[in-house]
Amino acid sequence: MQEVFQKIEKVAPTDANILILGENGTGKDLVAKAIHEQSLRHAAAYVKVDVGALTESLFESELFGHVRGAFTDAREDRRGRFEAAAGGTLFLDEIGNISLHQQSKLLTVLQNRQIMRLGSNKPVDVDIRLLCATNVPVQELAKESRFRKDLVYRINTVEITLPPLRKRGNDIGLLATHFVKLYAAKYLKPSVSLHASALEKLLKYHFPGNVRELQYALERAVIMCDGEEIKDTDIIFSPIEAPMEQEEKDESRLNVIERNTILRVIEKNNGNISKAARELGLTRTALYRRLNKYDI
Repeated sequence: MQEVFQKIEKVAPTDANILILGENGTGKDLVAKAIHEQSLRHAAAYVKVDVGALTESLFESELFGHVRGAFTDAREDRRGRFEAAAGGTLFLDEIGNISLHQQSKLLTVLQNRQIMRLGSNKPVDVDIRLLCATNVPVQELAKESRFRKDLVYRINTVEITLPPLRKRGNDIGLLATHFVKLYAAKYLKPSVSLHASALEKLLKYHFPGNVRELQYALERAVIMCDGEEIKDTDIIFSPIEAPMEQEEKDESRLNVIERNTILRVIEKNNGNISKAARELGLTRTALYRRLNKYDI
C-alpha cells in the first residue's frame, strides 16, 4: 500500500489518465477520490459514473448529454457527465464491463476531446481529467475480443493496482480498529473495542470480499455486540462471499491434482518431455507453460 500511496502522490498533480485495477472491495473509488483531492483540479467537480451499469440506450445520453427531442422522453436539453465534470475529474468505474460499441464511442471522445450531445451535430469541447477503474485484470483487457487495445492505451497512461486485503498483512488490524471506532460512534456505543480473539479470527480469514467485507462484518458486530468487547463469536462473515471462497479452494485443489499428474507422467517417461506431453494430450509448449506455472 505504501507503493500505492507513493504513486498517488506522483500522479495526482499531473493530468495523466489513470487506470485503477483491483478486486471488488479493495477501495478503487477511494484511490480515485484521493487522486482528485491531491490534483490541481481539486476545487472543480469530481463526477463518478458506474459505466458498467449503463445500458446501450442510456450510455450516450448519460455521458454525452442530449438535446430536446432526441428521443421520446427528452423534454429538455441535458448536460452529460463529461460536461458536468468540465475543469475537474471524471471517474468511470467498472470500465471493463462496457461493450465494444460503447468503447468505440468513448474512444472517439477521448481522442477528439469533444462530445456530441445525442440528437445534435454540434461538437462541444470538454476539459476533464480521466480516471478509470475495473476489477478485470489488465491481461484480460488486452484481449481484442473483449476490449479495444487503443482504448486501453488511451485510459492507461499510468496504472495503479490495489492488492487484495488478504495480502495486506497488518492492514487488517488497522482497518478493523478504524471501522470499530467508526461504527461504535455511529451506533452510540463509544466504549466498544476489539478483543484479541476477534482480531485473531480476522487475521486468519481470507476476505474474498476484501475491505468492503471487513467493513460490513464489523458494522454488524458492533450492532450485535452485547458487552464492551467484540469477541470472535461476534464476528460473522457474510455467506455472500462463501461460494467465491469455495471456488478458490476448488481451483487450488485442481492445481495440486494437475501438478501431481504432470510429475507422475514425466517420471514415468524418465524425464522425456515429448513423450510426457503426448501422454498428457498437450503440446510441448503447453507442457512447458505448466512446468513454469508449477515451478517444476
